[in-house]
Amino acid sequence: HDVLTGLPNRRQFSDKLGKILPVRAKAGLALMQIDLDDFKPVNDTLGHGAGDIGLKLAAERIRKALGKDETAYRLAGDEFAVIQIAREQPDEAEKLAESLITEFRKPFTVDGITVFVGASIGVAIAPRDGNESEQLMKAADVALYAAKKDGRRRARTFNPSMLHVLEQREVLRRSLRVALQHREFFIEYQPLVDRSLAIAGFEALLRWRHPILGVISPITFIPMAESDGLMSEIGQWVLEEACRQASTWPAHYTLAVNLSPAEFLTPGLTDRVSQTLDVVGLPSERLELEITETVLLERTINNLDTLNTLNVLGIQISLDDFGTEYSSLSYLKNFPFDNIKIDKYFINDLPDDQKSQTIVRFVIAMAHGLGMRVTAEGVETAEQAAWLQAEGCDRLQGYFLSPPLGADMVDEFIGKHADTGPE
Repeated sequence: HDVLTGLPNRRQFSDKLGKILPVRAKAGLALMQIDLDDFKPVNDTLGHGAGDIGLKLAAERIRKALGKDETAYRLAGDEFAVIQIAREQPDEAEKLAESLITEFRKPFTVDGITVFVGASIGVAIAPRDGNESEQLMKAADVALYAAKKDGRRRARTFNPSMLHVLEQREVLRRSLRVALQHREFFIEYQPLVDRSLAIAGFEALLRWRHPILGVISPITFIPMAESDGLMSEIGQWVLEEACRQASTWPAHYTLAVNLSPAEFLTPGLTDRVSQTLDVVGLPSERLELEITETVLLERTINNLDTLNTLNVLGIQISLDDFGTEYSSLSYLKNFPFDNIKIDKYFINDLPDDQKSQTIVRFVIAMAHGLGMRVTAEGVETAEQAAWLQAEGCDRLQGYFLSPPLGADMVDEFIGKHADTGPE
């Protein structure tokens, strides 16, 4: 058995699958591959001891969801599997998978800290999707990838069309490795406006123009770049390129640049940022670095040191997508943020939805009470903009004001709106 979780281990899993396969038609055998989502940040920020506690709790949660003729295994790290024998397949497997997904939507408490670790699940049925161990495992793995691609924290059952998607992904992955050298990345800039709708600055948004497939969504390629260890190099290019562009803007405009968790946790970040500002000649107070809550699961010394050093350099720190992940108020007390960005999820239903109004009002009042500014993302209508202005939101961003602009269009936009603000 696996020493940490007490579940049968990979060897026992392989033995079991080898013994029961092949099966006859309608044998009712299902294989589920389970991957924990957002487990790496728990390990990185809380330490391996806390990670081990998280894995034990996850294993226990899987075990409790199982019934007769259902067995869980720990394969490696944060990877688990379930073998199920049931009459009605794939219905029974999909029912179990959904119940596991629901269980993993509930938070875990690790060393007194609340963390959210979701699960993605791929389901394969024998003999339909494969009648040998390797074949069935590949089918479940392909379905698991589809679940992750569709947004994670969900289950998907294998179908052959998924193989085509997987092949496309490998083509993209190979292309991504040379995209920087081939100058396929470019940056668009979305305006940020103040309460009077005058331009306050721009957010730099990374884009990839593939020579054959066209523009690839960041939602697709950034997770790939992170998992392949490319994000630090790409992020450095974005920072330098965007700072050069910003140095040509009016001196009071700020530049917001996103930092991925992988970049934030890479040693030497503060030195690289400081050197880039020196080389380009952009004053540090004009740079705003946006980080998400994922990297701040615990008030670790490394995280605090990084943020405090950036703060001492005069760089603005923004907490992005506030309200959509962990939203622990302790972050706002413990970390030196200058700005909170309210996620567009809470802006979408303004000004009509009462709950959205209450939440946004609360965040604005709380941030101002803590000496922080507030930016609303995803402002799509004049009514939303007017409501947010009236409530005292400091900055607005969204398609009502302007879509992201190519670098060649920024100067024209500035010339048109510098005095009047967006129409």
